[in-house]
Amino acid sequence: MYKIGIIGDRESVLGFMAVGFAVFEADNAEIAGELIDKLAKDNFAIIFIAQSYAAILTEKIAEYADKPLPAIVPVPDKNGGGYGEAILKNAVERAVGADILFKE
Repeated sequence: MYKIGIIGDRESVLGFMAVGFAVFEADNAEIAGELIDKLAKDNFAIIFIAQSYAAILTEKIAEYADKPLPAIVPVPDKNGGGYGEAILKNAVERAVGADILFKE
């Protein structure tokens, strides 16, 4: 059976335990990168990662982009939004050929 996990600092990920995610605390991006590799080998289908770490680990995340599993998804963390929004905006632009989100 596949699992869902989240990687990030304690404040950003602790609440995800309530919805059944496997929670992995990382004090820095280097540890988060090591956890990505570990979870990928341990049958995790979806790995959410705090966007402050995802922004630093773009190369690591790209290693898994063409593989069917795991899907690695940046999520907002205690520092707020930004990187996750940019990823979503780029994905939508590629899919539909225009920026249909985030228009003021």
